[in-house]
Amino acid sequence: MRAIRVVLADDEPLIRAGVRAILASDSGIDVVAEAADGRALVEAVRAHRPEVALVDIRMPGLDGLAAASELRRIAPGTAVLIMTSFGADEYVARALGDGAAGFLLKTGDPREFFLGVRAVAEGGAYLSPPVAARVIREFAGDRLSRSAAARERIAVLTNREREMLALVGEGMSNAGIAARLHLAEGSVKTYMSTIMAKLGVPNRVRAAVIAHEAGLSGAG
Repeated sequence: MRAIRVVLADDEPLIRAGVRAILASDSGIDVVAEAADGRALVEAVRAHRPEVALVDIRMPGLDGLAAASELRRIAPGTAVLIMTSFGADEYVARALGDGAAGFLLKTGDPREFFLGVRAVAEGGAYLSPPVAARVIREFAGDRLSRSAAARERIAVLTNREREMLALVGEGMSNAGIAARLHLAEGSVKTYMSTIMAKLGVPNRVRAAVIAHEAGLSGAG
């Protein structure tokens, strides 16, 4: 199986070296290019078309959040995994809103880099545990009204699409969903694009939140 190709972007050479060393210990992950700013990142992704862009949230020129939005436009096949040493809620909300597939804290467990890269490369989403806790708190308020709104939003989905959304709520990747439902992975990707378009969400994390709020079977 081909290694997961990663473009790594951070304006600090020592951080890039450290993250590259962590990822190099996994033979299934290959850092194919590095970038020191957002614009260089965009060019590297154009050139290499990696499965994952591992992006620092704060970079000169075009920051990680703006880069995530640009990459979603020019390279929809590249999943953006944001990394930062900052834990501010507004960064999390903006990153997810700009189309990031995951969010890592640099100060977290190094194993999260493997987990995050593999999860988003397989079409899933990944949130570092402290970030996940913030997201849960953000969406915990006014639960009844959110639940009603979520149920109204999923009303446009077919039964098959709701079944798939429930599995997204469980954190399953496209490959996992395909195996569970006996579908081709390409079919799952097509379903997911349709589901997110119908729900009006930019990424799987937001879709998973709606699955939880709507109380779909297997989603919480």
